[in-house]
Amino acid sequence: MQDIKLSLDQAVAGGQLLESSRENIIALLNGTISPVAEAAIRELIDAGEWQELNDRFFKTLAFGTGGLRGRTIGKIITKAEQGEGGPLDRPEHPCVGTASMNFYNVGRAIRGLIKYVKDFKEANGGDKGSIVLGCDSRHFSKDFAEFCAKLCNDLGVNAYLFESARATPEISFAIRELNADAGVVLTASHNPSHDNGFKAYFNEGSQLVDPHASAVINEVNAIDSEKYEPLPADQQGTTTLIGEDLDKVYMDKLESLLLRPQLLEGARTKVVFTNLHGTGGLISVPMLERLGFEVITVPEQDAPDGRFPTVDSPNPENAPALAMGIALAEKEGAEIVIGTDPDCDRMGIAIRNDEGKMEIITGNQIGSLMAWYRTMAMFEDGIITDSNRSRAVLIKTLVTTELQAAIAEKYGIGIIDTLTGFKYIAAKLEKYENAIPADKKGNYRELSEEDSRALRLEYSRFFVFGGEESYGYLGADFVRDKDGNGAAVMFAEVAAYAKSQGKSIAALLDDIYKEFGYYLEQGKALVMEGADGAAQIKSLATSYSATPPTELDGVAVTKVRDYSKDDFEDSEGDTLPKEGMIIVELADGRSFAIRPSGTEPKIKFYLFGKDEPAADLAASKAKVAAGLDSLWAALEADAKARL
Repeated sequence: MQDIKLSLDQAVAGGQLLESSRENIIALLNGTISPVAEAAIRELIDAGEWQELNDRFFKTLAFGTGGLRGRTIGKIITKAEQGEGGPLDRPEHPCVGTASMNFYNVGRAIRGLIKYVKDFKEANGGDKGSIVLGCDSRHFSKDFAEFCAKLCNDLGVNAYLFESARATPEISFAIRELNADAGVVLTASHNPSHDNGFKAYFNEGSQLVDPHASAVINEVNAIDSEKYEPLPADQQGTTTLIGEDLDKVYMDKLESLLLRPQLLEGARTKVVFTNLHGTGGLISVPMLERLGFEVITVPEQDAPDGRFPTVDSPNPENAPALAMGIALAEKEGAEIVIGTDPDCDRMGIAIRNDEGKMEIITGNQIGSLMAWYRTMAMFEDGIITDSNRSRAVLIKTLVTTELQAAIAEKYGIGIIDTLTGFKYIAAKLEKYENAIPADKKGNYRELSEEDSRALRLEYSRFFVFGGEESYGYLGADFVRDKDGNGAAVMFAEVAAYAKSQGKSIAALLDDIYKEFGYYLEQGKALVMEGADGAAQIKSLATSYSATPPTELDGVAVTKVRDYSKDDFEDSEGDTLPKEGMIIVELADGRSFAIRPSGTEPKIKFYLFGKDEPAADLAASKAKVAAGLDSLWAALEADAKARL
């Protein structure tokens, strides 16, 4: 150990290693029980791989309100980590580092959550507490989930452990269905294959928000060692495996999302589905088949595989991820391609347009189609009326298309903008549930969708639909996170409706544009990895906050909203938490938002353009698209100048 410290000191003195990296390496070596940590660090020191050491140790992976996310496989894989190798070409051991996803950081996270759950149960009465644990198909996800179950048991908490990989939204559903106290999914969602994550939920089935979030963060950050003492056997928890039985209950609830199930009777629409080597096929495929669709899957992408070998990125936001699905749709004459990311909380779509070609539509377009259809159908079917419309609401994030606000305004229902992250939408759902008088709602979680909807429309607010531009959607509150399975069901109904009207989905979307105006959004990002990248992202975000542009692309800035330092309320009067994001409006109606990603090493840019309803929709589309292309060129140049 002394020779390691000497080498680290020399590297710091020579400017090769950050001081924070030196401190974190020593702290990890003092607190780890990893059989390979010291050997891996020695290898990197001996090879002079100081940048790799900085990337792994420049910080301790902080437990945020969503949990943890980071590399579980290093850019450089040491011989110690590779060991005998693991399944699907992964190393035997995860990446060693305080800024990495490994047993050191997963252990800290679950122990902090366990401590908070136990303290919460003690303060509020009840048994020893329970935590639902799930995982996706990523490298080490199953290992981490089983490790978390062991720690739960050793430290006196019961665990419900899914027997195999499941979609993230099903873990949210399971927390509510089993009346558990918390939940964890081991997933990095749509991130590259080298990443993994720890996503934490509390007893309402939603991601942690304050006051729970801050309390759990404090517990996690107080832990700096992997070493712990298990409780005596009679005080330990137990692990219960869960699986198919819960799947069936979840699928029955998903079917209740349908507003007009008769539209799907006998409609043998041909659909191509791909789960991108993840979990989506387990529920979405049999669900679509149950609804009457002819489902063809992409065989090369069916099997769970943490390498995601057929795509550069397992993200349905990115067009290449759907390429194999589109090719199969062309071959088989399918009308729709549906793709979900590895943990199936996001859903992407390609449709056959009126020219007979497959066309990818954006998350904003997918969400707007479902928001419009569900609002329209609920009015036409008498669910929402003039007398109760004030209690109905659409919820979206601030960086999601304003087309949904226009739809809400047209129908006279509420529209709420939240910060980015479905946890803020889920917090609204909890607020609405809690507003129902206790003597009226009984056991709310056991109510049918129809009964709970009636209560919300009478006593609280009824959530019609919620979504975010990054391909996340939700249509009911029995799940408290974005749900790719539920989105597939809701979009299937939109497709069936379009067919009943003798229209393609593309034509239906154009009808919406003709009524409300043309709205177009572009999502851009600058990727900056590692320690240097993190510093660049922070510097750029600080620059925009300190000196926002006064003009861009030759157009004056008319308004700047800085969510990192100014105070804002949503349309219900609830204060928005501070977030590192600015939204800038230009005099010509274009606007853009800038925020660092909370889950990936990038800073994101959201561009917004619109045009009033026009007789020549094609010309309107071209004009708005050209305006956003020009805006991005100006933004990209501005960002480079600031760096």
